[in-house]
Amino acid sequence: MSNPTYSKTELMIVNAARLLQDGDLVFVGVGAPNLACNLARRTHAPNLMMVYEAGVIGAQPARLPLSIGDPTLVSGATAVCSMYEVFSLYLQRGNVDVGFLGGAQIDRFCNINATVIGDYQHPKVRLPGSGGSMEIAAWANRCYIMTPHHKRRFPEKVDFCTSAGFLSGRAEREKSGVRGKGPQAVVTNLAIMKPDINGELEVTALHPGVELNEVQENTGWQIKVSSQLERTLPPTEEELHILHVELDPTGIYVN
Repeated sequence: MSNPTYSKTELMIVNAARLLQDGDLVFVGVGAPNLACNLARRTHAPNLMMVYEAGVIGAQPARLPLSIGDPTLVSGATAVCSMYEVFSLYLQRGNVDVGFLGGAQIDRFCNINATVIGDYQHPKVRLPGSGGSMEIAAWANRCYIMTPHHKRRFPEKVDFCTSAGFLSGRAEREKSGVRGKGPQAVVTNLAIMKPDINGELEVTALHPGVELNEVQENTGWQIKVSSQLERTLPPTEEELHILHVELDPTGIYVN
């Protein structure tokens, strides 16, 4: 059997999907995190339940949703409620197992910037802002971050802290009083990074064909490396088939 060919984006989506567990209640948006959740549900986590910010619980979209308010999310869903109820009765009460996050910048302590690039009063770029991400980062039982790995996305310190990772260290997050355990992994198209005992990111796994110097060249600080550095497994033919045929047949995200 020939080895399947795949892109770095597909590698990122597949490895994010593999972090999810059967039975997880996942707060998810659109795009790559949505593909990761649907891929997990179609493979090793059939009882995974997706929650969308607009108020859809247990979504089973027949096609790739274009937004969190896409009507396809409602058909077959377990429940539909208000956005307020999703955040207050599910997220803040600790009923959400996983929150998927992204951002323009992620720093060495997993803090996320989705607000501005540069000085807040005179920014170079003004970004969309938090949406629900600051709540998800604070209250989800665990969080995963997905993003392409470029140096501009990984500064040592974010220009603006939109969503709290571990602030200046794990102890500061614990002192803040938020219940969620914070980011558990950052999945990029080059590697997987996880917070160490102090909440600082370290490289724990490299994707096939990627070397450490490539990760370092695309990171804005001298990143730590786990003493038990691993290699991720390439996507299987089944995973790629699901991505291309069932989830994203027009290639909006995976091409």
